[in-house]
Amino acid sequence: MGSSGATTEVLTAADAEDRQRRAAGGLLAAGAAPGDRVALTATSGADLLCTVLGALRVGVVPVLTHAGLLPAERQELFDDAEPVLVVDDAAMARILEGPAVDLAPAPLARPMHYTSGTTGRAKGVWSGLLDESEAVALLTEEVELWQFDADDTHLVCSPLYHSVSIRWSGATLLSGGTVVLQGPFDAERTLRNITELRPTTTFMVPAHLHRCFTQPDLPDLGGFRLVAHAGSPCPEPLKRAAADAFGADVLWEFYGSTEGQFTACSTPEWLERPGTVGRARPGRSLSTDADGTVWCEAPGYARFEYWRDPERTTSAWRPSTNPAAHGEFTVRDLGRLDDDGYLFLVGRRDDLIITGGVNVYPAEVERVLADVPGLVEVAVFGVDDERWGQRVCAAVVGDVDTEAVSDFARDHLAPHKRPKDVRLVDELPVTATGKLRRNVLADQLFGTGT
Repeated sequence: MGSSGATTEVLTAADAEDRQRRAAGGLLAAGAAPGDRVALTATSGADLLCTVLGALRVGVVPVLTHAGLLPAERQELFDDAEPVLVVDDAAMARILEGPAVDLAPAPLARPMHYTSGTTGRAKGVWSGLLDESEAVALLTEEVELWQFDADDTHLVCSPLYHSVSIRWSGATLLSGGTVVLQGPFDAERTLRNITELRPTTTFMVPAHLHRCFTQPDLPDLGGFRLVAHAGSPCPEPLKRAAADAFGADVLWEFYGSTEGQFTACSTPEWLERPGTVGRARPGRSLSTDADGTVWCEAPGYARFEYWRDPERTTSAWRPSTNPAAHGEFTVRDLGRLDDDGYLFLVGRRDDLIITGGVNVYPAEVERVLADVPGLVEVAVFGVDDERWGQRVCAAVVGDVDTEAVSDFARDHLAPHKRPKDVRLVDELPVTATGKLRRNVLADQLFGTGT
């Protein structure tokens, strides 16, 4: 048990296979069919992981949402996804008693996650169903890139509603390895599990690394063969500390999004080019527009669309000259490529805030806070934070008290979306054409850039 009271579970490939077969059978018996969506609200853990993987291996698509969402926030997403089942802990227990069924060798889809943007309305990222050869190709890309095999024990540090947790756990189990699930992240418990269970791989967002390295007694961390970080920019001192602790040949970084994966970067490559997020993953290529928008050419099995939003889907894809590719996609991040193809990010899409590795979209928060009585205007932005990478802040205009704004946020927004600082201002900074200059607010109000 860790200091937060959560139980650590050790899941072997054999145990997981049995649970996946029964979970898939239970979902099919409950009325789900290939292509249907099933919303999972059950507690994160081995049963949830096996239910997700079992569903995917019969073509049922799990809808995974942030565990901290308030009921009204979650219901808005479910109204859009139209799942045939909503599976809580009690329902999942029944599903896991289902009849065992045969499974495809690899997931036949990706889970459906929700992402927002400039509109403030979250949209599902939908991969559609893959045929078996595409499914195997998608899994093989992950396995070959990270060299997962039966000797691996993967330590899960991020929640299972994060796509990387499902990808890496699934790839480990389907390679014959073992997965350690430890509930909500707790640095003390994580370090104890590293010492006692000797995992070989893990993924952490920079906030996790920071919390581990600020523990008073840091154990030997040299037993890993692979530690990766992503999700938010990693400060250079933290990156170098992680390289020293885990080993420069062990520590990797990658750049990706809910929609798809772009790059991978070893620490020796990063040390030669500090600040890079690496080169394109195998089988993909990168390019940038004149304005710096980053595009990734992707194979057909990496396709996606925005659920029931053809206009947004069309804007995310463009044809490529490679007939073997599905096309090129973008998530509107900005960057530059050096002569050797290494990508350096210079701006995030839609004024995205990444706090503790979780994406927060200002427009979504602003849409909710606009209903605060007396509030005339609001601008949400990120401020650099040593622990979280960025923290969510808000500037408000109107006959309103900042405490009232914070109280309203507590009632209507999940914790990760709530502004940690609210400042009352006379007016918001805008350009000559009236466009909000969101990027200057952090410096104006806090004396620091984003």
